[in-house]
Formats: sequence, C-alpha cells, structure tokens
Amino acid sequence: MENMEEDFNRRELVDVQGVPLFWGIAEEWSQVESFETRPDDLLIATYPKSGTTWVSEIVDLIYNNGDTEKCKRDVIYNRVVFMELIIPGILNGIKDLEAMQSPRLVKTHLPVQLLPHSFWKNNCKVIYVARNAKDVVVSYYYFYQMAKLHPLPGTWEEFLEKFIAGKVAYGSWYDHVKGWWEKRKDHRILFLFYEDLKENPKQEIQKLLKFLEKDLPEETINKIVYHTSFDVMKNNPSANYTTVEEWDMDHSVSPFMRKGISGDWKNHFTVAQYERFEVDYQKKMKGSTLHFRAEI
Repeated sequence: MENMEEDFNRRELVDVQGVPLFWGIAEEWSQVESFETRPDDLLIATYPKSGTTWVSEIVDLIYNNGDTEKCKRDVIYNRVVFMELIIPGILNGIKDLEAMQSPRLVKTHLPVQLLPHSFWKNNCKVIYVARNAKDVVVSYYYFYQMAKLHPLPGTWEEFLEKFIAGKVAYGSWYDHVKGWWEKRKDHRILFLFYEDLKENPKQEIQKLLKFLEKDLPEETINKIVYHTSFDVMKNNPSANYTTVEEWDMDHSVSPFMRKGISGDWKNHFTVAQYERFEVDYQKKMKGSTLHFRAEI
C-alpha cells in the first residue's frame, strides 16, 4: 500500500467553482454534478466534523425500526454512502449509490450551491446538521492529521488561519451553514444543531421521526438514544471508522471518534486566537438569523 499512499494522499486541494475539494472529486466533478437522485432518497448534509456519522447512525436506526443488529450489517460508510467521494480507481460514491437499493441514505459535505440539481428536482428530503465553528475547527484539525486525503494541516495556529480563510476541504464554514440555512425556506430541509442533539438527543430524534413521517414506540426511541451515545458508538466497529485501511486513516494519530463534546475549543484557543476569531465571526455572520451555542 506504500506507493498508493504516495499517489493519493496529502495532495493539495483543487478548486471547484471556488470551493476547495479533494483532487479526485474535482477530477470527476461531472459525475457528481449529473448524479441522478430518486424521490425517496434521503440526504444527510453537513460541513465536515459536525456530527455526520452520529446523525447517519440515528437515521439508519430509524429506517430499521431501532434494530441494532441490522445496523451492524455493514460499516456506516456503506450504509450511508458519501456521495461525492471519488478516488479514481479505488472509490466512487456515485457508482456505489447507483448500485444501491432504495430507499437510499446519502451523505454529502457539499455546500448548497454545489449540490447536484437532481436533489431539488426530485424534492428529496434533506437533514442538515450544523455545529458551532470553534468546535468544528478543533475537530477538523485533528481529522486533518489522521485522514490522509487531506493536505497536512500544519500547526494549530496555521490551520486556524486556513479555516478562517476558507482554505480547507469544503471551503468556508460560514458560507456553508448560511447557504443551507437560507435554502431551508424553499425546500424540505430539517436543520438540526449538534449542540441540541448533545443536550437533548431524545427531543431531536423525535424531530427526525416527525420529519421522516415515522412513528416508533418510546422504548425504541430510548434504545436509539442509548445506541447512538458517543461512548457506545466509539466502541462500535460498524460506526467508528476503525475498519478503514491505515493508508486512508491513521487512528494512532487521533481516533476518528475523538471526544464528541461541546466546548472542547476552550482547550485549544489562546485568548488572542479567540478574540481574532470572534471579530471575524461577527463580521461574517452579520445579518444572518442563524445562531449557535459555543457550549452547552
């Protein structure tokens, strides 16, 4: 696998319509753009490190009426396919989805303006999960270190600057959350917050059930809450990404499921970094009705 690592990994990101993406996605962009949805597809959309795997596991459990054994039938990234992820000759989310039976669960990190048009055309339901920016950047920094498709992150200071400038995979967090927030007015989009899920998972799962027009008994909902708690998922090989090959993700650098808490940013930001971040944040989020909690 050694030569493979050299071929694929740590390459610079490539701009697609102004958004930095992995080289394989950029190279095969026409495949992504022309992806054909089915009306019963469900899309889980997030900016990276915002609770994607968590919500994917919850939704798969809802689709399987809380049957935890069924949800161990395969690893999470095969149950909820990462649509745009393409590494030519190795991995192709579009092709995997085409081979999948309905109803399909689809994952994307694309900003709203890059989403294949077919999702809007077929009026597919979308679940968008957002997490406060400071926790996202800390989590992303560790993820960059272990997930080798990314360029090297540099120091924490350097990575923070890249994040603020939107020079990371999937671009600006600010544009991403605001773009999807605005879009919810015209489409079937359920907008959830990571912090709410953390604070009251049961309430948020009930919102999901309502949105998905599903009804589950109380005890099943409680079971889903338990099964998707951080500690249980961290030890679940079908959800924690430990099955990914080492050339792709190195868990010894940092586990995929690291802490799963709100407010970890306080252990990383210096006072000066915090102040610089806040000034920039206020400027970029000015005029938006979108509000985040940086801790719970």
